[in-house]
Amino acid sequence: MLKIAIINGPNLNLLGVREKDIYGNQSFEDYFETLKTKFSNCSLVYFQSNVEGELINKLHEIGFTYDAIIINAGAYTHTSIAIADAVAGIKTPVTEVHISNIFAREDYRHLSYLGKHCKGSISGFGLYSYDLAIMSCLK
Repeated sequence: MLKIAIINGPNLNLLGVREKDIYGNQSFEDYFETLKTKFSNCSLVYFQSNVEGELINKLHEIGFTYDAIIINAGAYTHTSIAIADAVAGIKTPVTEVHISNIFAREDYRHLSYLGKHCKGSISGFGLYSYDLAIMSCLK
């Protein structure tokens, strides 16, 4: 069974509450239950933190033993060379995910420090971006 970790960064704990016009009405915890049902052929785990160092520690912890990692680093995508270095330093393939289309938003969101170290990036499909990322891991 494929082991896939989903890692969410800052403010994604507020999904369903914050900026519903951009991020929707559903919490990620609720959506994660849907993902586990939909992809029952995978072992899915979920981790969220607002703290950069905790995200790096999680990448280091699982980055040599999992089959795939899906990361939505939130605003750290555009600012964290440290998270980009962590992604570059691990063996497990990483897919970058964003709920909104980062290229249709503010200019500073167009830059991803992580992207060059990921096997791919998915953005703009709402929470379905996570489905697409999992599907890409199954190929």
